[in-house]
Amino acid sequence: MRHFISTLDWSRDELQQILDDAQAMKKGLTPRALEGRSVGLLFFNASLRTRSSFEIGVHQMGGLAVVLEPGRSAWPIAFEPGAVMDGEEEEHIAEVAQVLSRYCDLIGVRSFPKFQDWSLDRRDNVIHQIAKYATVPVVNMETITHPCQELALALTMQEHLGSTDGKKMLLTWTYHPRPLNTAVANSALIIAAKFGMDITLLCPNEDYLLDDRYMDAAREMTAAQGRSLTISHDIDSAYEGAQMVYAKSWGALPYFGRWDDEKPIRDAHKHFIVDEAKMARTDDAYFSHCLPVRRNVKVTDGVLDSPRSLAIDEAENRLHVQKAVLRRLITD
Repeated sequence: MRHFISTLDWSRDELQQILDDAQAMKKGLTPRALEGRSVGLLFFNASLRTRSSFEIGVHQMGGLAVVLEPGRSAWPIAFEPGAVMDGEEEEHIAEVAQVLSRYCDLIGVRSFPKFQDWSLDRRDNVIHQIAKYATVPVVNMETITHPCQELALALTMQEHLGSTDGKKMLLTWTYHPRPLNTAVANSALIIAAKFGMDITLLCPNEDYLLDDRYMDAAREMTAAQGRSLTISHDIDSAYEGAQMVYAKSWGALPYFGRWDDEKPIRDAHKHFIVDEAKMARTDDAYFSHCLPVRRNVKVTDGVLDSPRSLAIDEAENRLHVQKAVLRRLITD
């Protein structure tokens, strides 16, 4: 049994096999790999694309998706070992994961950080505790990484760039009125490094660098393939020559849990918006974003609605890559 929690646990060749399967499914060759099977989807946070694409994908593969929202449509859950459950939690994950494993053939988990203490959040405790007690494969539907979004991005880039090896990606921080999860940024960095791209990470200052776990992994993977990872705080030079621009906002880790202190820094960098003038400095680059996106805050209408924008293609590809992941896990 194998989980799909982080692409760091999967080789490039294994991920390419999943992408090739996703591409075949996109052409209409969806197998009924989940016929008579059930998939439990645990949503601790809101969702549009993830929930709809997983539910539809399971249906298209002949299975039944059961959506549970702990704390809303399902009992609140405790996660810590040895927890004294005298608060609002009614169940412990030890029972939840084991019971769902008796009902379901796969379990998906969406659980964001609490945004109070990064030293705790980086443990990714919710999904790892579920995987600890589950006896069926567990799929990450976004925690502190978003591996399904990674694969959707990779498939989209391969469709439009061909081979990603040696192509130049700009991963740029953008303004958002509040700090967000670093998951998609972590994942975009990892998948670009794993698939041989030269990467520039553009952010306001060093406070906005990503967790060392992902920065170090990206450095190792790019170096091993003769590629580069460049850190930049200069907008003009960072866009120069890029062939793929990927935008995301995320919170500064040193200010985790101190958002009022971060706000003046964040507000001073609204000019990081992706606009036509910046895109003109690129090598006719494609643009994408994971969605949802705040128009004319993160990216202008002109860029998002342009023929070089791949955001809708990437969103569609969530459906195909997730079906391929589920098929891989159920048949391994």
